[in-house]
Amino acid sequence: MIQTDDLGAGDRALTQMQLLMSRLVELHEKEEDLEEELTLLARRRTDGTSHLLELASTADTYSRRQTEMAEERTALTREQTRLSTRSTELANIRTDFGRERTSLAGQRTDLAVRRTGMARERTVLARERTGLSGERTNLARERNELAEGRNRFAERRTSLSTMRTELAWGRTYLALIRTGLAFLVLGISLFRYFGLSWWSLFDGALAVGSAAIVFWGGRGYHRATARMRLLMEGTHDRA
Repeated sequence: MIQTDDLGAGDRALTQMQLLMSRLVELHEKEEDLEEELTLLARRRTDGTSHLLELASTADTYSRRQTEMAEERTALTREQTRLSTRSTELANIRTDFGRERTSLAGQRTDLAVRRTGMARERTVLARERTGLSGERTNLARERNELAEGRNRFAERRTSLSTMRTELAWGRTYLALIRTGLAFLVLGISLFRYFGLSWWSLFDGALAVGSAAIVFWGGRGYHRATARMRLLMEGTHDRA
């Protein structure tokens, strides 16, 4: 805004200076005309002395006018000098503004170069981020595969735990069968040793109970074996 006002003031100053120059030319022309008239008056004075006073008064008038025009010309010269000084100051200001504009243009160029470098770095970072995203995707796939394998191992471990439980039940039932057989043999041995007596009731009860235990253990062992077979078939199918 300051630069625009200074340029407008400079243009006005140049316009005034041109007007003053034209005025000065007109004054010079008038001065030449007056000098010609003085020459004519001098000739007329030599022609007759009757018009001497009139010519003297006219010469005095013209002298006064010439003095006034000289004073006006001096004022115009001073104004022209002032306007020239102002024009020089405006030129210096315009030169300073030009230098500042050049400096700002250089700074703008530096900023453009830095922005280009940052854009390139951002592109490189984007490519690295894309590569890391691909690696993360691959790692996620491997993690999913490992999770699936872990699930399969967990299912197999569960199946093995169930099989172990069934084997434990089978072993328990076999222990019951063994215990029942032992007591059955004991009851039969007592019955054969003591023969028929009141102890035969105890021997019969012991033999019957032992037979019930053997039957219960054999039935449980059979069911545990069947469940174990089903579990093994299911394990083979999943494998």
